[in-house]
Amino acid sequence: MPKEYFSLRSGKNPNAEGLPLSDLLELFSRAYSLLVENGYFTESFGFTCVDAGFISGKIKDPQLEILLVIRKRDLWPINSYVYDYSEDDLFDVIEFLYEHVSEPIEGNYHPHDNCGMHWETFNQAKGKIVYRDKINNLLSLYKNKFELSEFGEVLHKAEKGFEAIFEADLPTDDEKIRAKIDAAIVKYRKHGATIENRRLAVRDLADILEYLRPKIKEVLSNKDENDLFNIANNFGIRHYGENQKTTYNESIWLSWMFYFFLSTIHVVLRTISQVK
Repeated sequence: MPKEYFSLRSGKNPNAEGLPLSDLLELFSRAYSLLVENGYFTESFGFTCVDAGFISGKIKDPQLEILLVIRKRDLWPINSYVYDYSEDDLFDVIEFLYEHVSEPIEGNYHPHDNCGMHWETFNQAKGKIVYRDKINNLLSLYKNKFELSEFGEVLHKAEKGFEAIFEADLPTDDEKIRAKIDAAIVKYRKHGATIENRRLAVRDLADILEYLRPKIKEVLSNKDENDLFNIANNFGIRHYGENQKTTYNESIWLSWMFYFFLSTIHVVLRTISQVK
């Protein structure tokens, strides 16, 4: 962990909870410019040679490509528009760049007028690792807590104390379970997730528990099993009706239910794997 200086330690720093969007945009602009300078976007977006002029990359018209895939104008060139980005704009561009970053591997130095390296070979996998690390360092400073996943999606960070559950391996060979859990996690954590998105994510986890119910009966007592499905079935998650409990604070309780169900699935799968 980096050292905390006096104003942070004393609680007097106005940005103790994180930097505002305007500062994050400035940091992102500088980080992007440095990556461009070091050749990480040469393969995709091209570069300028003092003799040959602009040499295009794989994407001949990045502005058009962004309009096609993000469906927004006034995002490119990045350093011309970045200070007017909304949070949604920034995260769209971060995800777009993740798809097109690559680490320069080999090339030739062009000495005329200090033109610099003309990169010829690239490694996209290594570029993604470097890019993701730099972006997550920036996002860790932001007042709203997000991170860029290994799949290139900006997601809400796990609540404190639950970080490990998203990294833990699921002890199951059932690809349907794995895929449904992964989809529920993304649905819950994605940027801009609504209460309804989160309710659906919780419902998906409850459906997995229902699918596992025959095996749960073998590892839990009847009372524990009934308590578990009482939450899933009577709190307006999987069913709707006048007897459903729906007066709870949805933001707080959906968060609790999501982590509770996800943790329970891990425990149940591990228990089942041990009794085989």
